[in-house]
Amino acid sequence: MARKLIITAALIGAALSKKNHPNVPVTPEEMAQAAYECYNEGAAIVHIHGRDEKGVNTGKTEVYQRIKDLIRAKCNIVIYFTTGGGPELSAEERIGSLDAYPDMASLDVGTLMRIHGPYKGTTWENPPWQIEHYAEEMLKRDIKCSIGIFHPGMYSEVENLIAKNLLTKPYYINIVLNMPYQGTLRATPDNLLCMINSLPNHGEDCAFGVTCIGRDQPAYTTMGMCMGGNVRVGFEDNLFYTEGEMAKNNAQFVARTVRIARELGLEIATPDEAKQILGIPPSKARK
Repeated sequence: MARKLIITAALIGAALSKKNHPNVPVTPEEMAQAAYECYNEGAAIVHIHGRDEKGVNTGKTEVYQRIKDLIRAKCNIVIYFTTGGGPELSAEERIGSLDAYPDMASLDVGTLMRIHGPYKGTTWENPPWQIEHYAEEMLKRDIKCSIGIFHPGMYSEVENLIAKNLLTKPYYINIVLNMPYQGTLRATPDNLLCMINSLPNHGEDCAFGVTCIGRDQPAYTTMGMCMGGNVRVGFEDNLFYTEGEMAKNNAQFVARTVRIARELGLEIATPDEAKQILGIPPSKARK
């Protein structure tokens, strides 16, 4: 039986705006439409950073609830909110998204240094006590945790969460390469292999996905598929479909990923299948 591949569409990151690409979805209505388009192309999960009425990063629960309601009116794609937020948000503001009760939420398990743009020289802080607090808040709400790993040293934080029973099986690890911060790994085959080989308990009770920022995205998400992983694509990680050609929308990345996966003999997981694979509780169990 062919393995089921879970495709996540990351619609917009903390640093993007219409200035970067006119089709980046910013409003709740645009995000819901983009999520629906990705769902129609084969995405099982949609990852979202909410924006306020001025297009600025926000952790306001009402914004995330609005996005969730609009998506649910269109399809049953798995809804996956950020707790990374943006540089404008405090640690507590960043987890306002959890009170909208998404199916999944991100948990990045290490502190990094911003080295580009207007926030150059500031830290993206994720100290151990904050990581534990976020994990506890997700566990209380029955929200599946997606753990962001940017270098092998961060696995020690995962081991700590497992030891304290703050994660549910299977542990979902999002391996991120080429993040343009200090303290991250470049996209190389050896680095990807190292990250996979470093999964807790040799990968037992784990599922993993591969995220690659920038032009290397197609190569490394494909490599991740071949090595037993799931994939994330979308504007948050890459604006360009090919060298010098911007993608039309998020759904175009999903469509290409589906074509590649099928050429590799993989089946594409539906949202319901992704929930089963990742151990996400039925939607009726949440508010």
